[in-house]
Amino acid sequence: MTSAPLAARLREVAGPLFFPVTAFGPDGTVDLDVFRAHVRAGTDAGAAAVFACCGTGEFHALTLEEFRLAVAAAVEETAGRIPVIAGAGYGTALAVQYARAAEEAGADGLLAMPPYLVVADQEGLLNHYAALAAATGLETIVYQRDNAVFTPETVVALARTPGIIGLKDGLGDLDLMQRIVSAVRTHRPDDDFLYFNGLPTAELTGLAYRGIGITLYSSAVFAFAPDIALAFHRALDSGDDALANALLDHFYRPLVELRAQGRGYAVSLVKAGVRLQGLDVGEVRTPLGEPSAAHVKDLIEIIASGRTLLEEHAAEERAAEERAAEEPAAEGHSAEGHSASGGRA
Repeated sequence: MTSAPLAARLREVAGPLFFPVTAFGPDGTVDLDVFRAHVRAGTDAGAAAVFACCGTGEFHALTLEEFRLAVAAAVEETAGRIPVIAGAGYGTALAVQYARAAEEAGADGLLAMPPYLVVADQEGLLNHYAALAAATGLETIVYQRDNAVFTPETVVALARTPGIIGLKDGLGDLDLMQRIVSAVRTHRPDDDFLYFNGLPTAELTGLAYRGIGITLYSSAVFAFAPDIALAFHRALDSGDDALANALLDHFYRPLVELRAQGRGYAVSLVKAGVRLQGLDVGEVRTPLGEPSAAHVKDLIEIIASGRTLLEEHAAEERAAEERAAEEPAAEGHSAEGHSASGGRA
């Protein structure tokens, strides 16, 4: 657990938000050693925060004890360097159990997943998240998607709820998000409520979300290609539109199109990507299935394309630096020539 409040830490982040996969061994049980290695590698690579046992981490497939152990492992591996946020979901009673387990494991905060199966009205949703936030001392981010879609008025009420610090949007309705941001700003002008772009490959819509002031985003890509995820994040922050657009066109868009080829690929394709990098995190648990061999081959090619772009960009930057270094020297030689010529006259 980190010492500073989660909201304050997240307002200052300078890198992608890391959603690790949960590693399973050959017998199907959670492999904590491999999971630790995965979390450690992501932390060392420059993640701004770890979201353990959330959607990409197959929260839906974990027992309460597996969840507790995995969250504790993530907390130990990060060692306070970056915050750890744990998923919590299902109905209110079960969600509270997971939230308390996360608190016991040392997590810094919660990502409140949508309620399981049922469709509730706005008051019911508000009551659910208020009860979850009140159950622990952890700061809570509410996840908007599927059967948990909020009106601007409900988000204003969420922002007024003690313990709730932000909203992660997995819906992708920019009109709704703009109205939500405006409503909270109007009715809670002194409340620095946090917003996150939480779409499955959030980088693809990163520019659009930044247009309404939302800069934080989840990065599934960081789990298997942190070099690409970091380069894209830096390109957005520095205004390097050429690199950002090249990665969007030749890496992120093809990845999103591949992800759409199979159900559950938002998780299983990420896990396949981690395995391709040499870390055997195992397969996904049922009911999810593995990507086809052809789609894994496509994934290999997409990752290679992204890394080729980074190499080309780095070469262009080196060439530009060399040209810039040569220009002052050339100007100096020219000035010396003029001086010598003037002296002879």
